[in-house]
Amino acid sequence: MWIPTELFWAYLVAISLLTVTPGVDTLLVMRNAGRGGLQDGCVTSVGICSGLFIHATLSALGISVLLVDTAWAFTALKWAGACYLIWLGLNSLRQATKRIPETIAEPETAGAGAALMKPVSSRVAFREGLLSNVLNPKTALFYMALLPQFIDPAGNAFQQSLFLAAVHFVLAMAWQCALVVLVVKSRRLGVGQGIKRSLNALTGGFFVAIGAKLAAQ
Repeated sequence: MWIPTELFWAYLVAISLLTVTPGVDTLLVMRNAGRGGLQDGCVTSVGICSGLFIHATLSALGISVLLVDTAWAFTALKWAGACYLIWLGLNSLRQATKRIPETIAEPETAGAGAALMKPVSSRVAFREGLLSNVLNPKTALFYMALLPQFIDPAGNAFQQSLFLAAVHFVLAMAWQCALVVLVVKSRRLGVGQGIKRSLNALTGGFFVAIGAKLAAQ
């Protein structure tokens, strides 16, 4: 099961750079942290990072290769991911245009920003994160192309894939939860509804644009 040291360190560098590169997952975590606070953002991150084990398993079993080589299966995955991103984007845009009563926006009556948040159940946050990751064909392609480069063919490929996914899980959770804390702290420092609407509008537009681009490819 153990991976040669040189392969592990090379993987650690590559996956660290990937983790801190902004993308759909980063924006989703930040949006949900702004929506429902620390729990919402961190549970979303758990959902996103749990999807890594699914991609690692599919890669190890060769299903990812089958998806790429089978045109209809890959097209179905691509469209599912595109539709989900567009749906997330439209929800964010709807939140950006929603009118908030002034009494709710006052920090004094909001308890240091708590009432500005609209918490959702942990199940919803987890599902949003998981689906965002699992339905992303680019993640499947990345795992299919990247993981085999850092797996010792003499060892158990499945166990090594899960181990590398676990390393990615820890790094991504640490990075995304740090972003969640920053977002929550900015809310407590009195970040207004205008900034919240701008963030929702930006993330919503980004999700819709990425979904449309993914569908058009």
